[in-house]
Amino acid sequence: MSIGEIQAPSATAYLLNHLYPYSAERLGDWIEHHRHEPDVARAVEQVRELIGDPAAGLGPVTAALLRWLAEDQKVTPLKTVQGRIWAEGFARGDLVAHFYPDVIPALRAWKAAGLALYVFSSGSVTAQHAWFGHSPEGDLRQLLSGYFDTANAGPKRAASSYRKITAAIAAAPGRTVFLSDVSAELDAARVAGWHTVGVRRTSEPHYAHGVRDHLEIASFADLDLSGNHPAAGSHQ
Repeated sequence: MSIGEIQAPSATAYLLNHLYPYSAERLGDWIEHHRHEPDVARAVEQVRELIGDPAAGLGPVTAALLRWLAEDQKVTPLKTVQGRIWAEGFARGDLVAHFYPDVIPALRAWKAAGLALYVFSSGSVTAQHAWFGHSPEGDLRQLLSGYFDTANAGPKRAASSYRKITAAIAAAPGRTVFLSDVSAELDAARVAGWHTVGVRRTSEPHYAHGVRDHLEIASFADLDLSGNHPAAGSHQ
């Protein structure tokens, strides 16, 4: 069984140059028009709690969200709103998900081999559905068995989040493999008993930090998930 965060190609650049500006430009008006919807109303209340002002109007709420967005903070209410805005953008054709060339073939091969594939991302489940549903090769959601984010699992750098996912998918920790380019996330997954694989791509900002003593690959094509060692693969 394989489980991990699926890295999009040039993901950080695409987020910073396309998705973040797209949501920032629309955020205030979008919240105004959707504020009565349950998930949006809940996100607004979460912002009020985080900024310590239970009576804050939409102006201060929007300002806080924009500040967190500019700082690339992994804050759950921001990810909720971003995910909704991006989903609408993908549905309209304003946005198209990007993937490294090795990712989609690997996902298809792993699925064909009988592995269950999941996503655990700081991006909301809504955003994950939109991303995988609008790839250059069409809807990829049939390849995935489930989606996890900071709302339904917890922080990505906390071992408890990975234990919660283990319970949700009814899998033994030793039969799970987590892929990430962030060593702190890999450390947390390892504490929870998972196999870990560090994905290091020279185009991504975490490349210089390395992945410590975790198994390291530069491409999904380097990862062999067959046999008795689910995290077997090449070291770089």
